[in-house]
Amino acid sequence: MPHRLRSVLSAVLTALACLLLPFGALSAWAAYGLADTGRYVTTMAPLAENPYVQDAIADNVGAGIVHAVDVGPLEGTVNHFVQDAVHSFTRTEAFRAAWDTANRATHEAVLHALRNDRRTYGGYGGEGAVTIDLAPVTAQVKRQLTADHVPLASHIPVAHTEVAVLPAQDLVPLRKGFRVLEVAGFWLPVTAGVLAVAGIALAVRRRRAITATALGTALGGALLGVALMIARRLTLADLPPGVSAPAAGAVYDALTATLRTVSWLLLALGLAVALGMWVTDRYGRAGRSRRASAVPGPSPLPAPTRARV
Repeated sequence: MPHRLRSVLSAVLTALACLLLPFGALSAWAAYGLADTGRYVTTMAPLAENPYVQDAIADNVGAGIVHAVDVGPLEGTVNHFVQDAVHSFTRTEAFRAAWDTANRATHEAVLHALRNDRRTYGGYGGEGAVTIDLAPVTAQVKRQLTADHVPLASHIPVAHTEVAVLPAQDLVPLRKGFRVLEVAGFWLPVTAGVLAVAGIALAVRRRRAITATALGTALGGALLGVALMIARRLTLADLPPGVSAPAAGAVYDALTATLRTVSWLLLALGLAVALGMWVTDRYGRAGRSRRASAVPGPSPLPAPTRARV
């Protein structure tokens, strides 16, 4: 194959590999990180101790309890007791257990719906909306309030309250996207790796190809990190009314922590390899120059002498 054609093909393959790398990291994170219930629950568990998340949950649960109980003229007093009790409850081990249970139930219900599992799970029974039942959480709060002797706590209704977490009309497009994501989560990183190796193998100057691949990897990691920051800003700027921005930011940061780590690793690895190639190339040239200068050249021939007559 002509050297010019090899160089062109190597450049194209390297560019494609560097382009696919951040998308491969994103799809793999979504397919194998977010789509795994155990990892999701483990990722969300520390948020039960985050003060912003605790306050947001306490405010919403407390307002719901006060609204559910007809307290008449005692509304102000009861609201004060309920808010204090609910905030206190969010600092307990029972709340952390309820938090993990709710996250696990929600995640499993969404996964069953996206994978089109016909078995009834939670609030999902085929083509209907995905819902979760808040009755167990309400029951735990009621027990806590009753133990704290909050007025009218024993009258709090513990009904099966289903909250929709995935509307029925969104299921069909989300299922298609989820199937594509599951396939891309494996094949995009593999394709990026194969293209990178092929580009280096075809290169006429492989050291230069390795350096270009490393710099492209670093650039992909940097762009991934920037995209995460932009997405965070857009997400927090478009929150529904009544949603706590600090709490939503804490949830976003927890979910994307692994992806941010991957972006930093790609950046660091790419720069390290590129720097290593530059250093070895520079010192290699210097060594070759010293060896060349140390080799003695051919001795000059003596000038011809003229014979005297």
